[in-house]
Amino acid sequence: MDSILKSISFIFHPLLMPLLGVIFYFSKTPRFIPDPIIKAKLFSITILTIILPMLLYYLLKTLNKVHSVYLESTNERKLPLLLNCFIILLVLFRVLPQNEIPELYFFFIGILISTITCFILAVVKFKASIHMIAASGFFMFAVALAIHFKININGTIALMCIILGAIGTSRLHVKAHTVLELIIGFFVGLMPQIILLNYWM
Repeated sequence: MDSILKSISFIFHPLLMPLLGVIFYFSKTPRFIPDPIIKAKLFSITILTIILPMLLYYLLKTLNKVHSVYLESTNERKLPLLLNCFIILLVLFRVLPQNEIPELYFFFIGILISTITCFILAVVKFKASIHMIAASGFFMFAVALAIHFKININGTIALMCIILGAIGTSRLHVKAHTVLELIIGFFVGLMPQIILLNYWM
């Protein structure tokens, strides 16, 4: 059980959630989008939101700016979060401009707002759970898409509720966060997605 709880943090890593949101959108949208465009978007998102942050992490570790992938202190979080803001801006301007796929554009606007909020919290020495921020943001986006496209994703919603609970349990088990940090993280990820619904639904 100990190894399972620890592995959950790796399996549902925050870096994966933006890509999962994009994959979920392309798998559920009733709109016709040519396969080459879908593949190009997925490739670009993978490079920018997963590969590039990993390379930047190793650079920061080499420069002794961070000490572990867990970013255990608020001071360690500041620079990676700031760099992630620039990466998301790059996605918004170069990969997912508003006039192409508005749902994904505002999904990433929500991610940007959550990241900025997490950065501000780190500045004031509060360590909100990035795992919960990412997972709850994806969860709300999936629910919003189901309403928007009028599709039944009850199974996905049930699975996501279980996953959110598992992530919270995992983070508590490894003593990475307190209950308050998990709750704040949940709402930091959830609320921007809810607020932005007015712009694309």
